[in-house]
Amino acid sequence: MTLKKMMRDIRDGVCHDPHAVLGMHENNKLEKTIRVYQPEALGVTVTLLESKGELDLTPAEVEGFWSAVFQSESFEKYEVHVKYKNGNSYDYIHPYQFMPALNEEDLYLFGKGDHHFVYEKLGAHPRVIDGIKGVSFAVWAPEARRVSVVGDFNLWDGRKHMMRELGSSGIWEIFVPGTRSGLNYKYEIFSKDGRLLLKADPYAFYAQLRPGNASRIFQSDYVWKDKKYMNSRPEHSLDQPLNIYEVHLGSWKRNADWQWYNYRELAPLLIGHVKKLGFTHIELMPVMEHPFDGSWGYQVSGYYAPTSRFGNPDDFRFFVDYCHQNGIGVILDWVPAHFPKDEFSLGRFDGSALYEHVDPKLGEHPDWGTFIFNYGRNEVTNFLISNALYWLKEFHADGLRIDAVASMLYLDYSRKTGEWVPNRYGGNENIEAIEFMKRLSTIVGKYFPSSLLIAEESTAWGGVSHPVHTGGLGFDFKWNMGWMNDFLRYMSKDPIYRKYHHGDMTFSMLYQYSENYILSLSHDEVVHGKRSLLSKMPGDDWQKFANFKLLLSFMYCHPGKKCLFMGSELAPWNEWNEERGVEWELQQWEPHRSAGKFLEALSAFYRQSPALWQRDQEPAGFEWIDGGNTEQSIASFLRRGKHKKDELIMIFNFTPETYFDFRLGVPDAGTYEEAFNTDAAEYNGSGVVRNWAQQAEKIEWNGRKYSIKIGVPPLGCVIMRRKDSTDGK
Repeated sequence: MTLKKMMRDIRDGVCHDPHAVLGMHENNKLEKTIRVYQPEALGVTVTLLESKGELDLTPAEVEGFWSAVFQSESFEKYEVHVKYKNGNSYDYIHPYQFMPALNEEDLYLFGKGDHHFVYEKLGAHPRVIDGIKGVSFAVWAPEARRVSVVGDFNLWDGRKHMMRELGSSGIWEIFVPGTRSGLNYKYEIFSKDGRLLLKADPYAFYAQLRPGNASRIFQSDYVWKDKKYMNSRPEHSLDQPLNIYEVHLGSWKRNADWQWYNYRELAPLLIGHVKKLGFTHIELMPVMEHPFDGSWGYQVSGYYAPTSRFGNPDDFRFFVDYCHQNGIGVILDWVPAHFPKDEFSLGRFDGSALYEHVDPKLGEHPDWGTFIFNYGRNEVTNFLISNALYWLKEFHADGLRIDAVASMLYLDYSRKTGEWVPNRYGGNENIEAIEFMKRLSTIVGKYFPSSLLIAEESTAWGGVSHPVHTGGLGFDFKWNMGWMNDFLRYMSKDPIYRKYHHGDMTFSMLYQYSENYILSLSHDEVVHGKRSLLSKMPGDDWQKFANFKLLLSFMYCHPGKKCLFMGSELAPWNEWNEERGVEWELQQWEPHRSAGKFLEALSAFYRQSPALWQRDQEPAGFEWIDGGNTEQSIASFLRRGKHKKDELIMIFNFTPETYFDFRLGVPDAGTYEEAFNTDAAEYNGSGVVRNWAQQAEKIEWNGRKYSIKIGVPPLGCVIMRRKDSTDGK
């Protein structure tokens, strides 16, 4: 290709390598040429920064180009001075005199899908090159005819900073001197079909506050203070208490004017509350940038940017740091299943189906009106895996809860016959997505073995939380959606009918050990006409609150880790609405205030009782005493920790009947005392039953040699423990 043709391509906006024409180039050993493109210029001069030489550039053979030939043995950086026809002038360091920030290995690893921390190279990165401050920009757009970076620093003029494609990698890059943190930018992409697209940076660390959608240059200077916490995180959490408080930051609490708090303002307010309630972790509904408040963050447009609704990325770092300094872990909702179709975002990024499949039967979600990632493309899975590592490394997140895993596993998810494309074997499994998840869990485990990966997976897919080497997907935990659906259905029944649905309450133990489960009562159960937890409960007001406490106590005693949605501590009547938020005013009424006291006590009891979490995944950690008492709708079982002394006995009465002399089989002789009673007066219960310490009798009951007579409150749970254990183990 001739020089003249390349100059015309730059002028016409279709050049893949403007650096080959513009900048300083060597003609022979001593002769150099500087070439600049300034189509609106009246005159152009150059100052050589090292030798301080001055050069007058003259118009080149293609209009808009200016050049000068001079004698020099070395390359040195230079500054361009432009006088425009309108009388204005502009001085700048020419961007076309710098080497790329990415090397051959970067391009090779990205093409293979193995550049695990590629966000350190793609995107916008403030740097100092040869003593000159600026920002390196790099973006993947393999089907583009031309890519420019535009922004506050160049009047959004795509002619001023046209980027070069690095070989055939599809990565375009440029270093722009003088650009700084805080400025807005986008990529102007000229597609092969002739369209001019304006796209936010997929790897941007920061974004404009909606309704703006530009990316923002950001450089962190945050100094972490959570080293002690990070060093104390266990690599294996199956035998640890895990009690998660799910939070939507936009509606947990707002200021008096109903405006959002900053991340730094939210931290002490939220964490003080969470610590009081006894939770070990918070789980944040997606904080990645999203255009629409009503999506709650589940339609992500900026995967690498904490939403600017609550501040900048360092404000969010402060938030996580504050949590850790107070002993609270942070789990982030993460959405690798789909992304929105907003024109400025990932969809049809370079004019082609780049991040998504071109076939809507593979590439679009019929339910959500979103695009589906193409997990068979190396660069796409690299984008996602690098993103997961980004949140774990750069923001010290303790784990990721992966949303909508079922939609990723099945090609026919929510589709009718003829609306989906079978895999190469004719099945409905998404082979590429399955391999992606296995790679994700393997790579995360390699770099961050103490981080959690939690799957929201609603089907009977086997091995979600099994190791990859055994054929599993490698997640640490899976939400137990079956337990949630069955038990909420059971609890919504009038107590008089519960005996006919006893199996809904006990069935979960038949599959408890097939996965590592988290029992979750999340936001999904209290929105969109599903009613609040309290409103799902039958009976008069007193019975509703009693059932509510019974619901939570059964959840905390059942094997599995715990996750509860914000506001549940108030037992609200209304379902959650992000426009209204948590109804803190309920605290003025005793039943709701007592619900908070109850949850606080229940959480404390959970954390202090190894039997409730040490052996969640071991059959030996649970044993029915009587799981078949359908007539009375009563269930009783044992929970065991690693030591005999930690053993607990619990009995649940799912009817309003009160029993003052209920005989219950116990495992050993000894004295038994009441450890917890959901119907206690301090929790606004009836207080009709209180069990004093009593000696077990040698009367066989429930298939056991010893038994005790205890009081069982109406719609309540009593937990007993042996008082005189002497084995010390």
